[in-house]
Amino acid sequence: MATLPPFPGTSGRRDWRTAFDAIRKLLANGDDTTQVFRIMRALNVGNSPINYARLIATTQGGRLACEQTELAERLSDSAFVAGFAPGTVGAAYREFLETTGYSADGLVQVSQVISEDQVAHPYAWFGRRVRDTHDIWHVLTGYKADESLGEACLVAFSYAQVGGLGWAFIGGAAAFKSLSVTRNTLFARAVWEGYRNGRRARWISGEDYLALLAEPIDAARARLGIVTPVAYLKAQRELGAELASYLSTRRETAVEPSLAS
Repeated sequence: MATLPPFPGTSGRRDWRTAFDAIRKLLANGDDTTQVFRIMRALNVGNSPINYARLIATTQGGRLACEQTELAERLSDSAFVAGFAPGTVGAAYREFLETTGYSADGLVQVSQVISEDQVAHPYAWFGRRVRDTHDIWHVLTGYKADESLGEACLVAFSYAQVGGLGWAFIGGAAAFKSLSVTRNTLFARAVWEGYRNGRRARWISGEDYLALLAEPIDAARARLGIVTPVAYLKAQRELGAELASYLSTRRETAVEPSLAS
């Protein structure tokens, strides 16, 4: 694999002061998504060149890098999202958007804190690509996006997939705090499973997402090696919806009637 130069203008140093300030705020309010991106910027130093080099070393990576499709633009096009046949990844993503109220534009807005992602550079494009496919990963893995447990598991899965110390920092902190909040290891075990499942799966960031969205979802999961998250489903079931979302400040209002987030 090629070794590429660092992101222009970066120091190569991790900003631990910012990372600890952001994780403190995130653990106090798991709905404050801006803190996630602050942590990414502070700790994922040198991660972009590694992943971009990995992408262009794949069979279709050179083409994807040349095209530089901005996935947020495509995924924000309601006509584009509406066009996927039932049973496909795209149809599942469409249902995800409808049931959660989330949007690709929403992720773009909260990520503005990472100024490097906004520049015209191949590394920045790859960073946007990871950001814009986060909710597609939720759909593929089965980890719920509107609960702390599902997000923590996907964070661990993401660390296994693309590296970046920020992912590990968030997942580890959420799992560690869960030990005192839930008074058992169910949450932490599910997060660890997320990491292991991410290690076993194919490298999803190398996929042509426009083609992937049109693929039957069960076939896509099998091809990518994405397995059923057994420990996650057990934790979700046994903890109940409120403890599964212990980081969310919205959980008090969500408890009635559904305990959903």
